[in-house]
Amino acid sequence: MTTGTGNGDTQPPKPRRRNVVENDEYGAFVRRIIRAYARRIATGDVEALRDMVALSTLLDESLDDAVEGLREHGYSWAEIATRLGISRQAAHQRWGGGK
Repeated sequence: MTTGTGNGDTQPPKPRRRNVVENDEYGAFVRRIIRAYARRIATGDVEALRDMVALSTLLDESLDDAVEGLREHGYSWAEIATRLGISRQAAHQRWGGGK
């Protein structure tokens, strides 16, 4: 599909603009929520402690998904490792085996 310019020239349609997620702000928001949850537990809600540990497992699984997605989008092990402050080999060993 092309669009006309009125003088006989045609141009491809402009791509739609993607909504951009503000990852830094979103990450800060998530950290605030987790810290607030910990403070609530610390005030005596011992029953919720198990739920917070379950969040740790969920976070590990989500990290696996995030790394897998980055790899599918073409990021190298070196690029991922640099962001995590670990070696390329360590990143590959943790997330690359069998995937």
